[in-house]
Amino acid sequence: MSTTTEIMKKKKSESEAIAKQPQGKAKTGTAVSGSVAVLEALVAEGVTDFFGYPGGAIMPIYDALYDYNDILNHILVRHEQGGIHAAQGYARTSGKVGVVFATSGPGATNLVTGLADAQIDSTPLVCVTGQVFAHLLGTDAFQETDVINITTPVTKWNYQITDATEIPGVLAKAFYIARTGRPGPVLIDITKNAQVQKFNYPGYAPCNHVRSYRPKPNVRKEYISEAAALINAAERPFVLFGQGVILGKAEKEFRAFIEKAGIPSAWTVLGLSALPTDHPLNVGMLGMHGNYGPNVLTNECDVLIAVGMRFDDRVTGRLDKYARQAKVIHLDIDPAEIDKNVQTTVPVWGDCKETLPLLTALIKQKQYPEWLQKFKDMKKQEEEIVIHDELNPTGEVMTMGEVIKVLNEFTEGKAILVTDVGQHQMVTCRYANFNESKSNVTSGGLGTMGFALPAAIGAKFGAPHRSVIAIIGDGGFQMTLQELGTIMQFNVDVKIIVLNNNFLGMVRQWQQLFNDKRYSFVNITSPDFVMVAKGYDIAGKSISKREDLKSSLDEMLNHKGAYLLEVMVGKENNVFPMVAQGCGVSEIRLK
Repeated sequence: MSTTTEIMKKKKSESEAIAKQPQGKAKTGTAVSGSVAVLEALVAEGVTDFFGYPGGAIMPIYDALYDYNDILNHILVRHEQGGIHAAQGYARTSGKVGVVFATSGPGATNLVTGLADAQIDSTPLVCVTGQVFAHLLGTDAFQETDVINITTPVTKWNYQITDATEIPGVLAKAFYIARTGRPGPVLIDITKNAQVQKFNYPGYAPCNHVRSYRPKPNVRKEYISEAAALINAAERPFVLFGQGVILGKAEKEFRAFIEKAGIPSAWTVLGLSALPTDHPLNVGMLGMHGNYGPNVLTNECDVLIAVGMRFDDRVTGRLDKYARQAKVIHLDIDPAEIDKNVQTTVPVWGDCKETLPLLTALIKQKQYPEWLQKFKDMKKQEEEIVIHDELNPTGEVMTMGEVIKVLNEFTEGKAILVTDVGQHQMVTCRYANFNESKSNVTSGGLGTMGFALPAAIGAKFGAPHRSVIAIIGDGGFQMTLQELGTIMQFNVDVKIIVLNNNFLGMVRQWQQLFNDKRYSFVNITSPDFVMVAKGYDIAGKSISKREDLKSSLDEMLNHKGAYLLEVMVGKENNVFPMVAQGCGVSEIRLK
């Protein structure tokens, strides 16, 4: 039971939080509608930009929004899926909670792909959906869907509000759950009667505790000591790091740890940019299309230290062939990830921003020159067989890799790159340079084609001071290209590079390698992308000759406003190295 002192401290903390929060328009103790209470919650939570699409069941909230346009910037997307991907991009670059509004029925169901994407990639979102009047629930009313049961598997938490008095407390809880612990999407469904209902407004109190919800596990110091002992005794230690480093805002702590330990470190796709590309201990990318050394040497290290990553199948390959010789230390905020895929020798539960300094304090200052040299030797081998020809081709057609190489010369690792899903995604992750965190935005776990364009819009609103470049394949671009309308209406300064190989490239690659080149429905005919962009008042250009690449990228990057550059690349180029499905990581193919 709490003591009187603890209760007083909690009340003081709540009062201070209320005093610091941004001020809305509704006065405490006055009668307001549920719709106004929703908007007051956004203001109090520091939301400035959010995304959405109106409809009948959410119309009262949009009516109230008319009076909040001076303090809340709503971006009208062209499809609800575009809205939620934009909210994801915003969350990934800003470090804040992304917010999206949608109406009931198809509006709500159009959010499901984005919810699943955000759930698996740990992206904090609050999604507000309108719903039919409470008395119509369960009657198959117009645009009624059971959004709560539909979205339960793909949300961190969801809840339906039928009474306006619940709105302030439930939304406070929603933001708290979305952002704390392992972040994720929350959906709040609000019936129309609750939106119009008037009630005595109690003010908005931020949430800092939910009974039965523990966002961060208690750090067990004995496990920190055990992990340090293993690291200090190791001869060939290897660090794998993921997005947990970025989500925990622990980039400095992570860097201090690996630099003191002297341990080679490799990243997952979502961990990319947590450590500068040119850091001497950054040995490259893990997984199916990762670098040769990190994959092969995973099965030669004696201690494997995983930080903020979940041992996804694209990283591990066959589990029965994965790091069987190594003792495994796993640092993660989500206890459910410990031992889920890979058996852990020492689990280190907790926020890595807290656990990494504790671990760093106990490890010895070391270097492993011979072990690090093995990574360098394998990188040289990979450069000779794969990388050199990809970045410096001599054939007539351009490669995706050379486009990224030239782009690096302009961005100097400072731009935010937003990729879709496919060959271009893997090539960009492999060859792009990053010197700042929160710079690689992509759909990792779900692999959502159509993600990049709307996510780039959100990424720009989340980091307006930075250059944002969407790199997209010709297939994925056509899934959400209607969001060019959002770019046009809101003058969003994003640059778009469409790497066009006239194929669904990654599927084609698998069909070539594993189905005897039986190309089944991977040839894709596309419109004139430059003309499409022109229809949205967006400048553009298409190139197919190498001599035009550098000048065209320069023109795109220096253009004021949005710009689309289509680059025609080789139709049947493949992405290597590759760990084939059903193989172990050390069986990675270089060609």
